[in-house]
Amino acid sequence: MDPNSGFNSETKTFHSLRPPIDLPPQHITLSASDYAYSLRANSPWPDSLAFINSSTGQRVSYSEFTRKTQTLASYLHSFIGLSKGDIAFVLSPNLIQVPILYFSLLSLGIVISPANPLSTESEISSLIQLCNPVIAFATSSSAHKLSNISLRFKTIVLDSPEFDSMMTSPVITIDRVEVSQSDLAAILYSSGTTGRVKGVMLTHRNLMATVSGTYAHRTERKSPAVLLYTVPYFHVFGFFYSLKSVALNEGVVLMERFDLRKMMRAVEEFRVTHVVVAPPVVVAMAKTDVTDGYDLSSLEGVACGAAPIAKEVVSAFMAKFPRVVFLQGYGLTESTGSAWRTVGQEESVHWGSTGRLSGGFEAKIVDPDTGHALPPCKQGELWIRGPTIMKGYIGDPEATSATLVADGWLRTGDLCYVDEEGFLFVVDRHKELIKYKGYQVAPAELEHLLQSHPEIVDAAVIPYPDEEAGQVPIAFVVRQPQSSFGEAEIIDFVAKQVSPYKKIRRVTFVNSLPKSATGKLLRKDLRKIVSVNSSSRL
Repeated sequence: MDPNSGFNSETKTFHSLRPPIDLPPQHITLSASDYAYSLRANSPWPDSLAFINSSTGQRVSYSEFTRKTQTLASYLHSFIGLSKGDIAFVLSPNLIQVPILYFSLLSLGIVISPANPLSTESEISSLIQLCNPVIAFATSSSAHKLSNISLRFKTIVLDSPEFDSMMTSPVITIDRVEVSQSDLAAILYSSGTTGRVKGVMLTHRNLMATVSGTYAHRTERKSPAVLLYTVPYFHVFGFFYSLKSVALNEGVVLMERFDLRKMMRAVEEFRVTHVVVAPPVVVAMAKTDVTDGYDLSSLEGVACGAAPIAKEVVSAFMAKFPRVVFLQGYGLTESTGSAWRTVGQEESVHWGSTGRLSGGFEAKIVDPDTGHALPPCKQGELWIRGPTIMKGYIGDPEATSATLVADGWLRTGDLCYVDEEGFLFVVDRHKELIKYKGYQVAPAELEHLLQSHPEIVDAAVIPYPDEEAGQVPIAFVVRQPQSSFGEAEIIDFVAKQVSPYKKIRRVTFVNSLPKSATGKLLRKDLRKIVSVNSSSRL
């Protein structure tokens, strides 16, 4: 095995160079929530701040969090009648009540299925049909979307006096629920950027393995880290962090609704040490004046995931915040979050990379045409294998067998390469490559080029149908305010830096790009615009 890249030339497989993850034996009954608590028991701070709501100032200490979690679990089991294996649907923004609910449900062996509270009633109905829950938890602003849903138990409103009383009522001692590590813990929904939404089934051991991988890289501190979440709890990124923060005894600042200036104010007010963001936030921090006038001296690190980010943007960010360690990761809902990540200052300077393979993982770069595994620096589809890989897609054996192939390998659908030092570079979604006269054009490459221009705030590139070429790249561009940077200038700017077949052929100016709650570009929405325009031309 190559000690620099982790590549085994005989098996054509990349192996992690990280320390192996430390997990309990599989036969031991242990829930993901109890595992997080067991790691936190090693913390030097027995009762530090657990959560604070940045809008209301509501605070919960770890002793309160533990007590509320146990009380709620007792109530849900004894008075509501929930039992192991039941599925609970959750529709909520980032409230303090959510991690309390998650830990309570996980300890009872109840499967959590969270969704975006901004989903339409039609979308929610589809998700309900997928996961078939017995109960729902929502907020006062989203509960009406569940009014026509038939459930065994009534919908419980999280921001209500009733729920408060469930967390503070006298505790009725209940027997410990025997939760196997292989039991289902969560059903999370893939974003649906490339097709219909699928329900990803994750086990308790999947979650434990992801937490363990992060815990292995903890550093000694004089005081607990303070994290600000901009990622939602219903996404795998936020779901995993709800467990990881408890395991590492981190204080968490929550934002119900994301606002960039309010985030800056919260960093200043609560002396935040780390923020967890999606790429659009990094772009805004690097390329606008939104950070001006705020004291961000407490900030030690920024963790970014959920979508690719251009190395030019990272370069601009680091130039503006030289003391902040910029960390990236790569993962999927299907891999319970990050399978690759940068660790520490030294790795963070590999701009454009999403880091090295996490502990316990193996990876292959597979030629999409031949199916052969490739060596370092060759592009192909990324396959990964490890203890965090999902159980499958609920109610969709066809999609499961297409994604989970022989010997436990997960096909990611992403075009990538691994360099000679073992760092992963994501080129693009294989399904989203533009086919120009038989050549493959990666939208992400062109997007990163466009985002590097000072007059461009954001950009997206998708295929546009063309009789002669098959497809040509069309760019959707968000310009800086008052910018007059035109279509011809943009086309020329890109043309000077790429091969002729990669050139941008069309430009459309927009005020913003459609994105999911985690900052992932919704290309399907842009394709609808292109479809309407191309049809009207015909």
